Amino acid sequence: MAASMLKMVLSIATALALALAGGSPATAAPPRTSDRVGIDVSWPQCGKILPEGLAFGVVGVNNGLANATNRCLEDQLNWAESTIRHPQATSQPRVALYVNTANPGLAGSWWPTSNFYMGTMVDNPYGNCGGKNDKACAYVYGYAKAYDDAVLRGVDDPEDYFWWLDVETENSWQSDTEANRADLEGMTDYFESIGADVGIYSTGYQWGKIAGAVPSTSNLAGLPSWLAGARTLKGAKSNCSLDGLTPGSTVAVTQYVSNGLDYNYACV
Repeated sequence: MAASMLKMVLSIATALALALAGGSPATAAPPRTSDRVGIDVSWPQCGKILPEGLAFGVVGVNNGLANATNRCLEDQLNWAESTIRHPQATSQPRVALYVNTANPGLAGSWWPTSNFYMGTMVDNPYGNCGGKNDKACAYVYGYAKAYDDAVLRGVDDPEDYFWWLDVETENSWQSDTEANRADLEGMTDYFESIGADVGIYSTGYQWGKIAGAVPSTSNLAGLPSWLAGARTLKGAKSNCSLDGLTPGSTVAVTQYVSNGLDYNYACV
């Protein structure tokens, strides 16, 4: 997912250790495991040789920002589609996608001025977007970013994928948690409108800071949760017992870091 200070430190330490041993972080492969383990990859893994023998994989569509494309998206999707064959039983999709999310408001490089986007009049539950920094325009912004991810980034048959919304404080967000929720609701509505399934990646702290308390009437309620924060497989397994990020949500996947890669454990 988005690079954090912890991941940077771990990655640097791993690279130094490999260099001393005469190895290379681009060619080192972690040991296989009989657990229901996968990885998520995106632009930081461009050019790296990725492991095989995984239960599932998640590929990042963006390059860390909500409005740009992962330059290795095609190659990484090809890797996932050709090497991941469900060697372990899990209910997780064999290959899923994740997208960076944000709500930059008027500070963004683009902000909607109406409910109209790419030939479609968006059915906006928050009313008419008039270009203001409010919930109505935040909803359209989220809808538009999801449209771009599905249509403009180079993903074939986007309706066939499970889409995870990567919600982290490293991206641009408003202090208004209701507007941030509206943004994420817009993204969810677009993906669901094409027949795709949606889930949320975050930590409890980051989610609370960005989205606040989600009402049960929100379309975010009940979406599967993918929890970050563990440092080991054991910790990731333990995190499966935590509460989901929204009302009615269950924890489907948990993440941990190993050998400079983001590994994930399928709770279900």
